[in-house]
Amino acid sequence: MLNIEFQEKLDEELSIFIDEEFNKYAMKHGVICNYTPFNFVAKDDNKVVGIITGKSYYKEVHISDLIVLEEYRGNDLGTKLVKTVEDYYKGKGFENINLTTYEFQAPEFYKKCGYKVEFIRENKENPKLTKYYLVKYF
Repeated sequence: MLNIEFQEKLDEELSIFIDEEFNKYAMKHGVICNYTPFNFVAKDDNKVVGIITGKSYYKEVHISDLIVLEEYRGNDLGTKLVKTVEDYYKGKGFENINLTTYEFQAPEFYKKCGYKVEFIRENKENPKLTKYYLVKYF
């Protein structure tokens, strides 16, 4: 009997399943997937003060989350985290870095980092939830 269940977090076994199936399907179509998550963590002594996460796959890098503690904002930590990702992937065969952000979050920050808006999906009900799709090419 087929059963579908909600799982809030994936364990190691399911993460491996996703990776293997992603790669198998891509290879079947003559494409190299190379799905690889990344996490760069900024610490002040032992305190986590910022993090940037995402994944690389196919020919692109995707930034998923960028978080900087409020008391560390305005000191270029966010810019340093973004630059760390750019430097890490530069020259490794990737074409671009892309991300999404909402109006209330950081579209202007990413523009200052050199990212260009590819698309904006407006939210007419709540403009703060207008979504920006941004990209930066290597």
